[in-house]
Amino acid sequence: MSHSSERQHRLLSPGLRALAAASGMSFLCGCSLLSNKPEVQAPKMASAETLYNYGVDALHSQRYTLASGEFELLQQNYPYSGYTANAELMEGYAYYLQGEYALSVQQIDRYLELHPTSPDAAYAFYLRALCYYEQIADVQRDQQGTSEAMDALEEVVTRFPQTAYARDAQLKIDLCRDHLAGKEMLVGRYYQGQHSYEAALTRYQRVVQDYQTTNHVAEALHRIVEVDLALGLKDEAQRAAAVLGYNYPASEWYRYTYDDLRNNKLVQSGDVRPKSQPEGLITRMWHFIF
Repeated sequence: MSHSSERQHRLLSPGLRALAAASGMSFLCGCSLLSNKPEVQAPKMASAETLYNYGVDALHSQRYTLASGEFELLQQNYPYSGYTANAELMEGYAYYLQGEYALSVQQIDRYLELHPTSPDAAYAFYLRALCYYEQIADVQRDQQGTSEAMDALEEVVTRFPQTAYARDAQLKIDLCRDHLAGKEMLVGRYYQGQHSYEAALTRYQRVVQDYQTTNHVAEALHRIVEVDLALGLKDEAQRAAAVLGYNYPASEWYRYTYDDLRNNKLVQSGDVRPKSQPEGLITRMWHFIF
């Protein structure tokens, strides 16, 4: 559908505006015999279909603010139209594309409240989760937003497990978990640098226990060995090193750990030597030993 780049929040297409103007002229000519004061005829409201098409057209041309305005006008003027439900959801999508995530979530929540059994509910929940996901902050900052994103993404997986939305949500959940583990490691390294070893140990153990599928587990185990050695807990250090060597024999972190054990004369004949082979996944060996 063609559109003018100069159109902002006008409700009428050029053809309809011309028709309205012509009708207004006829009306004024007919009334001139009755009154010396001309009357202005109100422009005709565009149809629900027209407003919806205006909104979609604005989305395609990346005029997202205009798009959300068109969808909002449709809802206000045609609350019972067959286009209204779609307009509600599309308005939320337009806000998302603008980066207005709070407005998008508000609009999507309204849509889901009004249409809980909609065929588009899966998409609505997914879009809502994306709004939180896009706001995830760097690990240097507070990770409340990451937790909120995980909750919203997990809701998609739980409600719509067989959908493409659920599959993508699961991938993003894994990224969120890796992000949270990274935050724990950042804080743990800070505490370790301040010689607050107990606080550091708590953070590293949380990574090993709660984020076992992330990329931070090998380093967390190595840091546990470092902290245990600093505290003089040699047996605990050797146990953590055993878990690291069993699951990540080719990891650089295990090479560092092996060197630390050797420097402290804790290397035993049965210890796994660093290897050049694919890394294994963390297993329940951690729970067995600790």
